[in-house]
Amino acid sequence: MLIQTEVGRAEVVAKQLAELPGVRSAEYVTGPYDVVARVGADTPDELHRGVVTAVQRAAGITRTLTCPIAGAQQP
Repeated sequence: MLIQTEVGRAEVVAKQLAELPGVRSAEYVTGPYDVVARVGADTPDELHRGVVTAVQRAAGITRTLTCPIAGAQQP
């Protein structure tokens, strides 16, 4: 997921997201997005209703873009 945050909140948001179930990693970055999070779940429904929704509700997030990885094996 590519995530935009409120100004100055990228590091805090990344640390907060890293603690959520289904978030495999969350790093703050520079550029048009502030945080990149790798998320996963057993089913697409669980991914959307559980993980993505939880990420989007996190304090300090202003916008997200979910980019599914096609054809990749998940560890």
